[in-house]
This record gives sequence, C-alpha cells and structure tokens, in this order.
Amino acid sequence: LSTQVSELRASLDFETDNEFDADRAYKIYQSTLGPVEELIASKKRLSVVVNGALTSIPLSLLVSQDPAGKSIQDVNWLVRRHAVTVLPSVSSMKILRSASAAAVAPKTLIGFADPVFNAKRRRSGKSQPTLQRGIKDFFKGQLANLLALAGAPSLPETRDELKAVARSLKVDAKNLKFGREASEKTVKQTRLDQYRIVYFATHGLVAGETQKIAKMKAEPALILSVPRRASTLDDGLLTASEVAQLKLNADWVVLSACNTAAGAKPGAEALSGLARAFFYAGARSLVVSHWSVESTSAADLMSRTFQAVADAPDISNAEALRRAMLAMLQDKSNPERAHPRFWAPFVIVGEPR
Repeated sequence: LSTQVSELRASLDFETDNEFDADRAYKIYQSTLGPVEELIASKKRLSVVVNGALTSIPLSLLVSQDPAGKSIQDVNWLVRRHAVTVLPSVSSMKILRSASAAAVAPKTLIGFADPVFNAKRRRSGKSQPTLQRGIKDFFKGQLANLLALAGAPSLPETRDELKAVARSLKVDAKNLKFGREASEKTVKQTRLDQYRIVYFATHGLVAGETQKIAKMKAEPALILSVPRRASTLDDGLLTASEVAQLKLNADWVVLSACNTAAGAKPGAEALSGLARAFFYAGARSLVVSHWSVESTSAADLMSRTFQAVADAPDISNAEALRRAMLAMLQDKSNPERAHPRFWAPFVIVGEPR
C-alpha cells in the first residue's frame, strides 16, 4: 500500500506532467474501502480515521469502479458518492460535537492573504523565486530567519481568492487583511473567537514527519508579512506553538497554503502539528491541503465551497467541499481540471456539531 500511494502521489505534483494513474487509485480503493463497500454504499458521508500511507492522499480521489476504458472526466471518483471527513481520532468526535463546542461566533469571516515578504521585489516587479528551502532554513535561533522569509514568492492571487470567498458570504471588506495587515501581529491582536470562519491564504511550512521537525528545532508554521525587525510578537512566522495559544471559536479554519496537511512521504502523521494546534486553539473543522496548490484552481474551489455554504447553510462542511469538487470536475470550459491535482488537494478535517 505504501508503494502504491507513493506512486500515486508522484502523479499529483504540479512539477511533473504525469497522467493520473486511475487504475492504481482503484486498486487502493479495493484494498481499503472495497471490503466494506456494501456497508458504506448508502451513506452520504464517511468520517475516517486514517494512518500510515493513507495519511498522505485525500480519499476523495480514490476510484470506486474499474476505470478501464473511461476518460478521466468519467471515472467513478469516490467524491461522486461520498463526502469525506478526516478525523484525528475516534475520540475527537466527542470533543468536536460536544454541546460546549456549539456556541456560535457572532461574525462570519476574517481572512489573511497576500502577505508582503519582500517589499523591494514587489515594487520592482522582479520575477519570483520558488520556495525550495527546507523548513529549518526559515529559523534562526528562537526567531524566524527574515532573510530566508524575504525569498518566499509573493502570492497576489490569494487576494482574489479571499475576495471571492468574501463575496460568496457577503462579508465586509474591512474583515479582509492584505499586505502589511496580513501579519502575525494582526493575528495575535485580533479577537479571532468572534469569527465562525478564520481564513489563511499564504505559504505553509510543514515537514512530513514530526520527528524530523523536532530534530531540526524548527516548527511547522504559516508565513505572514515579514516585519522590518523580528520580535517575539512578530517575526513573520505563525508557528504551531503560537497557534495553540490563540483563542478560536471557529466552525472553519481554512489553511489555503502549500502542504498544510501532511508530507509527501507515506507514513507521515495524519495531521501536521500546525493543524493539530488549530484544533487545540478551538477550531472545530479545518480545510487543509495535501500538496502545493495551483492558485487559480484553489481560489475557484474555495469560493465554490463557501458559495455552497451560502446556498445551503445546513449542509456539512465536507458536503460543501464535495459540491465544489464536483462543480470543478464537471466544468467543461476547463477540461484539464478533471485531473485530481486541481480539484482534490483539500480535505476537511474534523466536523462541528
């Protein structure tokens, strides 16, 4: 299974141009969910605790029937039949759905996007580098390495993504924090527990294995606007330990960032320390990605997800994401998006009552 998942993952990165191996996705389905197919056939949603190799792929892209002779648009993806929620553990359901976790925050959304990593490069319009460093390179002692953070490629398209989501939910623009406002200082000084949706669209630093992070004395983190001078309040990195100290009351926390769920190596833990920290802070459901997302399709997928919420407020978070995925799959104006690398990177982790 580990070998099959590794080979399937190889066809999902945007750095390769491989065709998706639907036959392999079908074989993985047969060996995992296939034996209980009759039990789950009539169920609209699956709540799944995964471990081992299965933590590094979204189950929605598994194929439930033999794909031989079918085009990628016509394959029987699991997402056609089921909305899928990932749970950190069976016992987590008790906490996420308890009566004490059901208090509704009064405001709809606050979002952080398009942070400033290097103001000089942004003004000059020079080409952007790629984020190829290891996670340890972004730390310098106890604080962030500002020089390394300044090398992160800017993300102007995330501004459009967050604006599209805000329009779907009819959210006032004052709740959208862009540029210098998308900072660690702003996050820490905002009463985030007033918002039902907390949205981050930026780079995420995640190593595949927790043990690796511990050895490097570095933490998983979100990169926000880089300050002129690093301090404990704001060094440009919102780390997992800092996230755990936030106070949230969110039905959704969206981490629309690169690789926020798990590393590419099969056997990585089901949730990065970053995602676990958001649960600890009071999030009841996370939207996280399994690989580096393509910005235009990510914006489309997220805006469709929250439009589904706006159209049908009583549906589950997993069902909202499922409807967005199906809409992208069925979009005949962009047939290339039928490849799962476009529609399948995000998963719902946890589910509020």
